[in-house]
Amino acid sequence: MFHTPFFSALRPRLAPMGSRTARAVKTVRSFTLCQLEKCLGPWVPTELFPKASEKANSRDHHYTRWRTFWCMLWQSLNPNASGREVVRQLQALFKLEDGAELSEEDGAYCRARARLPLAEFPKVLAATATNADKLAPALRLLQGRPIKGADGSSVTLPDWPKNRAAYPPVQCPKGPSFPMMRIVVLWSLVSGVICALAQGSLQVSELSLLTLLTSQLAKGDILLGDRGFGNYALIALLQHTLGVDFVGRPKRQIDGRHRLKRLGRNDWLIEWKKGAKASPWLSLAQWAGLPQTLTLRAVKGSLYQKGYRVRQVTVVTTLLDPQLYPAQEILEAYLRRWRLEMCLDDIKTTLQMEMLRCHSPKMCQQEVFTRLIAHNLIRCTMAQAALAHDVPLDGISFKGSLDAVRQFSQAAAQARSKHKRQELWAELLKVLASDLLPDRPGRREPRAVKRKKNKYPRLNAPRHKFRDHLKRHARRKISRLRKLALR
Repeated sequence: MFHTPFFSALRPRLAPMGSRTARAVKTVRSFTLCQLEKCLGPWVPTELFPKASEKANSRDHHYTRWRTFWCMLWQSLNPNASGREVVRQLQALFKLEDGAELSEEDGAYCRARARLPLAEFPKVLAATATNADKLAPALRLLQGRPIKGADGSSVTLPDWPKNRAAYPPVQCPKGPSFPMMRIVVLWSLVSGVICALAQGSLQVSELSLLTLLTSQLAKGDILLGDRGFGNYALIALLQHTLGVDFVGRPKRQIDGRHRLKRLGRNDWLIEWKKGAKASPWLSLAQWAGLPQTLTLRAVKGSLYQKGYRVRQVTVVTTLLDPQLYPAQEILEAYLRRWRLEMCLDDIKTTLQMEMLRCHSPKMCQQEVFTRLIAHNLIRCTMAQAALAHDVPLDGISFKGSLDAVRQFSQAAAQARSKHKRQELWAELLKVLASDLLPDRPGRREPRAVKRKKNKYPRLNAPRHKFRDHLKRHARRKISRLRKLALR
């Protein structure tokens, strides 16, 4: 009726939902079966991963850039899912919407993943971090200035020639060695999200990787770092070149007897002198531009909490004013850094990023970025729940939030109206806010496993060369047959 040439003036009244229905069906067909786009899409800019103007991804195929990205994100939220499972979901969606038939193989999906531009993933990561910081409750530590933390880790890559060439493994005499990727991340103290990522091989130091992330720091930021970052070159580079303050444990031994000025109990001003040897991770021009001396503040205090290993720490900082930045707030900020170091553990354990699965360096980098983006989107959900129900963000479980998002997204995909989806999302936030982590003071548990992972030995040769030895009775049988000239 909508396309009839008669009654053109009455066409909107005769078929008021005609054009909108067609648009709605077209929109649904561009989604995935789980429809994570409707749940988590508001925190991802829609202008990212656009259709290419020419060559690859310039036509509307089944595996568009946007759909491929959300399929990868679904895989990150379900780490045990294979590419074949993604294809089966799309097959079910196309059958549901009377669309075209897809190939049963996952090769097209893998090629679509490889065609995604790697440069878009850092933009998505930064956008999700910005949205999470807007949702999270504000911090009043250190005059409310933006506080970011730096931390490093490593992940294991599959043993493929391209991965070994890009990320040489550490030789292990007791077993096989795998390619290793070193990563350094910047995370926000407000929401616990990952803001930026730098990666390299184990031959590249964490300090060198951190210098690649200095463009993500703005003037007035405060950087928290552990003992690996508490050296003269980095502190001087941050303060005099970027205008960024530093709080962290030092590599040097701090002696209160050689202080410049006493600011309070266990609170002093000290002077660090520039070393004679240039830093290996800075250029000669950068090293020459650093000042000869630095005036720093050393704060020593107790951070005793039941279950924590370190009870007393000494931190150095470029925040010299004891009135604006009390010593207790500096120690409290450093204590929160310890708690947020668990964000990397959430990613490596809960999202299973400790061992990657891709066979090329580019795809491995893409896989790491996708896991970090998935982590940020879950943290966005946690921040929204904390803000809506006035509960502490640290009390919401990441694993519980991940499980809830998985199940509620499936229910939202079956909802027939926008109002019902909004009700489901409100119920999700209510569930997250009511299921807080229990308070377990004094919990001390060793890092040990009760059950052995498996009973089989390590594979110390390539799979195509590794062959199992025959049993003794089988060898004897073959020997008898050979003596009888029957084999």
